[in-house]
This record gives sequence, C-alpha cells and structure tokens, in this order.
Amino acid sequence: MLPWYKELSKPEKRTFWACFSGWGLDAMDTQMYALTIPTLIALWGMTKGQAGILGTTVLIMAALGGWAAGILSDRYGRVRILQVTIAWFSLFTFLSAFTDSYWQLMITRSLQGIGFGGEWAVGAVLISETINPKVRGRVVGALQAGWAVGYGIAVLISTLLFDFMDHAIAWRVLFALGIVPAVLVLWIRRNLEEAPVYLRQRATAKDEKVDIWEVFRGSSRATTFKAILLTFGIYGGNYVMITWLPAYLKLVLNLSINNIGGYLAINILGSFAGAFLNGWMADAFGRRKTFMIIACCQAVAVGIYTMAPINLGVTLVLGFVLGTLQSGTAAGTGAYIAELFPTRIRGAAQGLCGNAGRAIGAIMPAIVGLVSVDVGLGVAMGVCAALAYFIVVIAAFILPETRGRDLNSVQ
Repeated sequence: MLPWYKELSKPEKRTFWACFSGWGLDAMDTQMYALTIPTLIALWGMTKGQAGILGTTVLIMAALGGWAAGILSDRYGRVRILQVTIAWFSLFTFLSAFTDSYWQLMITRSLQGIGFGGEWAVGAVLISETINPKVRGRVVGALQAGWAVGYGIAVLISTLLFDFMDHAIAWRVLFALGIVPAVLVLWIRRNLEEAPVYLRQRATAKDEKVDIWEVFRGSSRATTFKAILLTFGIYGGNYVMITWLPAYLKLVLNLSINNIGGYLAINILGSFAGAFLNGWMADAFGRRKTFMIIACCQAVAVGIYTMAPINLGVTLVLGFVLGTLQSGTAAGTGAYIAELFPTRIRGAAQGLCGNAGRAIGAIMPAIVGLVSVDVGLGVAMGVCAALAYFIVVIAAFILPETRGRDLNSVQ
C-alpha cells in the first residue's frame, strides 16, 4: 500500500519512525488541552475568550521554541536537540496536571509550547535531510499521520477517563500521562544518526558560527516572509478547528462526551488519510498546486460544516473530509520549508517559518473565542478558518516550486 516505504534504507526507516512517534506523542500532549476546555470552563469558570487566549499563548511560545531549537540544531545537531525537545514538552505537560488556576496552567502550557514547537521544527528538518528527494514529499507528508494517531490516542484516553472518573480528577490524570513521550528519548539516543547532508555542511564549516539572523538577510529574506505567510494561513485555519471542535460539538451540537469521542474519531481518521493524500499530490503535481487545491477545498468544507443547516449524519461524514483536508494542508510544510533554504540555516528557517506561522495563526482561536460572543461559535469558526485558508492560496502562488530538489544544491 505504501511502495515508497520499501525504497527506504534502514537509517531512513529508523528516522521516519522516530519522527513519526515524536510527532504523534507531541500531538497527544498538545491536544489534551483542547479536550479539557469544556471541563475547565465548567470547573474554573473560564470564559471562551480566556480559553482561546491560553491556546494562543501556547502557540506563540511554540514559535519561540521552534526558532530556538532550529538554531541549536544547526549548531549542535538535529538528533541531540530532538531529544531535548521531546523531554521538555513531556515534562511540562505532566506538570500541568498539578495546576490549580488559570494562570498556573498558562505558565506550564506556555513552557510546554516551547518543546512542542521545537520538536516539530527539528524533526521536520531531520527527516527532510535524510530522505531521498524522489519520495521526500510522501515520506515527510506521512509524518502528519503521526499527529492523527497521537490525537486519536488523546481522544481515546480522555473519553475513558471522563467516563469512569470524576471530571475534577480526570483532566489531571490526562495531563499526568503526558510524561510518557519522554521514553522515546531513550530509543532515539541508541538508534538515530545525523543526515549525511548535515554532516557534510558541519565538516566544511567547522569554525563558522551560525548566523541566527541570516534568514532575514539577502535572498533568504523574501522567502522567509512568504513561507511564514503560508504557514500562518495553514495553522491559523487548522488551529481554529483543532482548538474549538470539541467545544463546538458539546456546546453547539449538544453532544455527550461519548458522542463527541465518536465524532472526533471520524475527524481523526480523516487526518490520518490526509497525510498520505498530501504526500502523493505533492510528489505528483508539485508543492504549490497541492497547497492551493487543498486549501480551497478546505475553506468550502469548513464553511458548510460550521454554518450550513446540515443534520448530524452529514456532520459526521463531513468531519472525515475536514480531517483529510486539514491534515493535507499541514503535511506538506515540513518538506517544503526544508527545500527552500540551505543546510547551514535550514534548522533555524524551519523553526522560524513553521512556528512563526503558528504564532501568528494562533491569534485565530483567540479571535474565534472573542467573536463567538456576538455571532455564535459556529459562524466565528467558519469565517475565521475560511479566511485563513484563502491566505494559503495567495502564499503558495507567490512561492517557488521545489519538487524533487536536491538539498545539497540549495544555496
């Protein structure tokens, strides 16, 4: 079913599974917050605006963490910094279980965001530099399926916990389980190697200091801002749905906890499929066309899901489509950003462009929370997400095509 996997060497397969697992466990830890929003609103009296602001703050911190981790990975190696970021986000997810107020949770979740942004940036660069250019789009795109798996695990665990435990305790246990991903660090230490393209770059620039501002200079500057615009649109739209979908299902559609789990499961299955769809399209039709086609389809699907008078059966089916397209936009960013920049600044560029887009896009969940007070949660979600996906189309149109690019040749 996945012929490209058979073409991978043993080191490539190990790198793939390490990044896939890291991204999945990262998603598990990150999505725990979205799944506890309704409970925390009830227990702590948080407003929707506060919930959105907390989610936005975490993503802003993820941008800082991504850039910092990317810079460090250019200097000290992708594998070493990948281990640090996984251990970091695991620790602060665990500590979130012991918070007793909105502001305490703000601190632990913000620190968790640093590791979340860093893990994605470093993992995306490592896998992009390791994989053969002919299948890079499919392999790196498939990593997004790891997010769906991690999200699915979080939904399953939360459904069981909230079913069998008092809600006041269940959310704490959920966050405490966030320490589990730290175990992956031990496997990475024993099994992963740096990509040859990175080792060659470090060998030729042994005494050269990493210039953290090079992404804003010369020919890189325009590319940097265009790539940030692309990721802003992608994550701005996606985070609207990721952050608010559980609350939408409960507060607008009035579904029970069990039914919410079922609806989210369908959405997550779509996300799993979308990762492979993007990879296939990106290698077959090119990176730019793939972004534009999927973003247009997603804008239409979101509008129908949140604002059209559809019944619960259609909502369930359309949830799969939403998940597929949502994952389909995000899955292409890892390989594409890596192909836009030279090896000496690839980590910093990946961390900055991917996570600055997240940070700016993070204002969208907050806007939804604030605007929903006047127009309703569904309308706020639909309008904000659709506008974000329109930005994706514009950004993809003005960026260059990079399909099949040899990373050694990027200057």
